[in-house]
Amino acid sequence: MGDRSRLCSVWLGSETGILKGVSLSRKQAFNFCSTSHLSRDQEVRALCWGDAAESELLLGCVDATVKTFSVEKGAFTESRRCGDPADGCFSGLALLSGGSLVTCTESGALRVWREEGGDVPVTEVDAGKNVCRMRQSPANPHKVAAGGKENGLKIWDLQRPERPVFTAKNLRDDSLDLRRPYWIRDMAFIPDSDKVVTCTGYHQVHVFDPSSPQRRPVLEAEYGEYPLTALSLTADGTAVVVGNTQGQIALLDLRKGLVRGCLKGLAGSVRGLQCHASQPLVASCGLDRFLRIHSLEDRKLQHKVYLKSRLNCLLLASRDLQDGGAAGEAESQEVKEEEDDEGDDVWDSMEQVEEMKKRKTEEGDKQTKKRKKRQD
Repeated sequence: MGDRSRLCSVWLGSETGILKGVSLSRKQAFNFCSTSHLSRDQEVRALCWGDAAESELLLGCVDATVKTFSVEKGAFTESRRCGDPADGCFSGLALLSGGSLVTCTESGALRVWREEGGDVPVTEVDAGKNVCRMRQSPANPHKVAAGGKENGLKIWDLQRPERPVFTAKNLRDDSLDLRRPYWIRDMAFIPDSDKVVTCTGYHQVHVFDPSSPQRRPVLEAEYGEYPLTALSLTADGTAVVVGNTQGQIALLDLRKGLVRGCLKGLAGSVRGLQCHASQPLVASCGLDRFLRIHSLEDRKLQHKVYLKSRLNCLLLASRDLQDGGAAGEAESQEVKEEEDDEGDDVWDSMEQVEEMKKRKTEEGDKQTKKRKKRQD
């Protein structure tokens, strides 16, 4: 199993509790499961790396357990209980520089757990109700942001968790002086700045700047008519990729708030998005059970892999996605890879109606000629 896991450059968590690894270089997909019996209690809701070398994966499951998967060994090595299932599903996982684990649930329980284990968290913060997402700052790992439905953006410094370092203010009332609802679905820290970009369930993209005295968004943009569910920043931080419940994905410019272009090919709600750290690629997954890799340069589909289960989250390795690793040959499950302009094999094997008509006409003419010869 270790040979298989070292091949994978894309990792995905499914609703059935299976961890799926995909090797794009060899066009192979693998399933990794800790038990022989699958249930929805093991559904994977969050993924993050367990170390800087990307040799371990941390999986947040619905039953409030965090599992550790070793990429080198290709097996699950540890499982620990982090909270109560009654707190709701995990809305985010993160790892601090000292090895401590950070978890956040839908009920707003933001906790820090010791590396060596333990049932009691070191730190616990109330992030508010209905938390949809918690994200960690790549530049400052001790800073995290969280938000949700009727729960505005808040940023905490876990070294001083008494109160948030930034609390966003609600949007201004509309032209009729009616309150505008807010529903944060995902967020990300913009590199080389203090800014945070969010997407909402009301198809809005907002940029907040904690360094400015203004607590309302410094940039507002909209995309489509359906709720946005996920976002990811490009490597340079000048644009953001957003996806919605209808499978529509767009690339928005954060400097002007305009849509650069759209990525096509999805057929279901987007659950996970991630741009690669060094390559101009973005990976997406969702309810249509496909992993898709698009190019951010020409926005064309590069890979499309069918994985049989509804997918909740994904995680990309920082190395080249086409790099197969140092592992040798391994028996594998071939993945189904398609391009947009290619049809299914079943449809390709079917004859066209015109060809069938021509064949029937030719056969009828032959039979008529034979009858005439017999009569003569």
